Amino acid sequence: MQWSVQLPEATPPRRVMTSDGLALATYEWGEPDAPTVVLVHGFASGALLNWHASGWVRDLTRAGFHVVALDQRGHGASAKPHDPAAYSLARLVDDLLTVLDAYMLGEVALVGYSLGARVSWQACLELPERVAAAVLGGIPEGDTLTTFQLDEARAHIADGTPVTERVTLAYLTMAAGIPGNDLSALVSLVDGMRGGPGPDAAHPPTQPYLVATGERDPIIQGSRALAAASPHGRFVEIPGRHHFNAPTSRVFRDAAVAFLTE
Repeated sequence: MQWSVQLPEATPPRRVMTSDGLALATYEWGEPDAPTVVLVHGFASGALLNWHASGWVRDLTRAGFHVVALDQRGHGASAKPHDPAAYSLARLVDDLLTVLDAYMLGEVALVGYSLGARVSWQACLELPERVAAAVLGGIPEGDTLTTFQLDEARAHIADGTPVTERVTLAYLTMAAGIPGNDLSALVSLVDGMRGGPGPDAAHPPTQPYLVATGERDPIIQGSRALAAASPHGRFVEIPGRHHFNAPTSRVFRDAAVAFLTE
């Protein structure tokens, strides 16, 4: 299996320091006085790849939004520690809050995909005064990282030992095809987040939220359950897409922009 992508031309990042001393790369587009949408990318991706190259920034700014995005720790141009203790859902939510404060943002809408959707769901719960609404793409119910085989992944990174577990192989192959990724940091992220809280239909956000998942994504039924858990939740099926290519779908972008402009 081969996976290779071309990163877009870089927009100069603004550095923001986290509460534990790591540098995060952040990006900004549009008019600062407009309503703000904050973009939170998925595992092994980054702000520019997930959101800029795929047309999200263009469509959101055309719709009149101020857009801020970040490379989450372990990704993109942000710091990539190898210690699993540096990664937890609580730290990722705190990173997001740090970015909101650094840009002096009050109430925002969040758009997250996969890992970023998990972070955004938790931010809705923990920061209700800062998050007005959310678009949650490719979000699973519970903790899906339990299938990832850490020992196989680390052995593969160390000496090329073949990976036999299907999900682990898919994620490592995808991650290795993106320039600048540090596979050891990404495996440490999985290790650090494993066993942490996951989206739970029994405790949904109180804000309006849109869930969108590809029709070929195995997590789709869990995503539907999360959307149905609240009268403020909605669901959109992204036709013809699986987990890795759903962010580039125009159907997904159009549904998100329509939801956010209501």
